[in-house]
Amino acid sequence: MVNFVGAGPGAVDLITVRGRKLIEEADCIIYAGSLVNPEILAWKKDCCEVYDSSRMSLPEVIAQMEKAERDGKMTVRLHTGDPSVYGAIREQMDALDERKIPYAVCPGVSSFCAAAAALQMEYTLPGISQSVIITRGAGRTPVPERESVRSFAAHRAVMVLFLSSGMAGRMAEELMAGGYSAETPCAMVFRASWPDEKIVRTTVEKLEQAAADAGITRQALIVVGDAVAQKDYDFSKLYDPAFTTGYRKGTSS
Repeated sequence: MVNFVGAGPGAVDLITVRGRKLIEEADCIIYAGSLVNPEILAWKKDCCEVYDSSRMSLPEVIAQMEKAERDGKMTVRLHTGDPSVYGAIREQMDALDERKIPYAVCPGVSSFCAAAAALQMEYTLPGISQSVIITRGAGRTPVPERESVRSFAAHRAVMVLFLSSGMAGRMAEELMAGGYSAETPCAMVFRASWPDEKIVRTTVEKLEQAAADAGITRQALIVVGDAVAQKDYDFSKLYDPAFTTGYRKGTSS
């Protein structure tokens, strides 16, 4: 059995209870060593085999899973954040399907949630933005043209850019060409929830310089949109005294 487990954004105590239990029970752990906090491995059994997937190719990862399965061992495939977001798990699950190896997925806290927590930010502010676009800039790995940063920018919703902090200048150009104004507030969150977490607040126009000044080239999320300012929003109707819900009757005006 293979369990894909989301390790969370970085802080050891942000892994789920289920995720920790699976790590404690694992006979073999294959973890993304370039991103996952190694302190999480402290919960493993002494006899557990550990492999760093940052030094492995996909065939090597699958071969190790296959070997563990033949030996009757349970494998935890430990991914950063939540494995469904840029976790490259589909190709692994397809390979396991071909080999008739059973697997399950344990969700994790994504770094875009940890970034909002670091910024003390609500992404979905009434009257400002009710949508969050999670995407990435095109680099060595392309993205479909219909999903380009420039295309999404036309919505002017909150946008969270993964894997793009190393090309902040190009992202700023695409964001402004698509529809965000130069003064649109944005933030960069480096290693959200880690001890060395760093927050940079700026505007789209000044994004490249802000990233350079902070020395941020990787492992950071870019959050863009008017909601980053966290002001001039409408109050939620859910808690409006005059608003009737399925649980309470609203007061008359």
